[in-house]
Amino acid sequence: MITQFPLFISGQGQYHTYRIPSLVRTGQTLLAFCEGRRGGRGDTGDIDLLLRRSADGGRTWTAPQVVWDDGPNTCGNPCPVVDARTGAIHLLLTWNLGEDHEAQIISGASQDTRRVFCCSSRDQGRTWSLPAEITGRVKRPNWTWYATGPGAGIQLKRGPHPGRLVVPCDHIEAGTNFYSHVIYSDDGGATWHLGGRAPRPGVNESEVVELADGRLCLNMRNYDPAHRARQVAFSADGGRTWTDQDFAPELVEPICQASIRRLRWPQGERPGALLFSNPASPGERVDLTLRLSPDEGRTWPHRRVLHRGPAAYSCLCALDGGRAACLYEAGQQHPYEQLVFATFAPDLLWGQGMDSRG
Repeated sequence: MITQFPLFISGQGQYHTYRIPSLVRTGQTLLAFCEGRRGGRGDTGDIDLLLRRSADGGRTWTAPQVVWDDGPNTCGNPCPVVDARTGAIHLLLTWNLGEDHEAQIISGASQDTRRVFCCSSRDQGRTWSLPAEITGRVKRPNWTWYATGPGAGIQLKRGPHPGRLVVPCDHIEAGTNFYSHVIYSDDGGATWHLGGRAPRPGVNESEVVELADGRLCLNMRNYDPAHRARQVAFSADGGRTWTDQDFAPELVEPICQASIRRLRWPQGERPGALLFSNPASPGERVDLTLRLSPDEGRTWPHRRVLHRGPAAYSCLCALDGGRAACLYEAGQQHPYEQLVFATFAPDLLWGQGMDSRG
């Protein structure tokens, strides 16, 4: 059974459009972040960072609260990560002057540049610290554009760096070379460090998942027009370096953000499960689709369409009892009409008797 309903409706409240969904869980509390865009659908201008919270698994939600409003400037690209050891939520995000457009920032013609910030909550998202700038620690001088996530980071459980917080990001190096990279913290979010970037350009918005063998997989938005599918790269050192970049042909995309999460680890003869979501079309942002892999992302044999019609960005979250949630952009005329919250059980994708073709 799938339960879903709109959590943010564009045009309601003080905002023209709500975009860039991000969803995490701390204990029994769900936190749904997004950008509230006051002046229109565009990526620049007066944009605030918003949050709604649920203490009952997504059945009821608080009214939207503002995490960061910097007047006419752009505060966005939410990418939270939860430290399970302390319960702290660290929210990575980016800022730029509202009058600086992306093309100006990339070319170096902007008044300011793209900056990176972090704020934290230790009371399940009720209150937040003031955003603290970390640009100097995680952005190189020759990088112009920069984005955290969007989506969510992870905390490593296996391999050589258990407890490490890893947040996927992207940047543009001087010129037009698009790269995915990660940043990480080994001290519970007190300090952040720049990890490695993808070996080859042509990728940007990314998400990271930990594999059963201790490696990390970086799943990346792809700009190569000859391959309408995601790209992946792998790290054996907790994100400090990345290798084996390649295309993931089953994960068809129209050049868009996507989400990937671990639902469960392998145990005995029971396989693990990775969950993936994106608009599964080679040319349009339509048909938000769930895919499930029982073999650590080598294949994705099970799928189901969650929303038919216009759809774009999404963020997955594992829930108790083997269930999962997805916060995603969708609509009837265009993908940015609503942010929809959905919960479902994985047997919708691979249960007995299920039609895995969707």
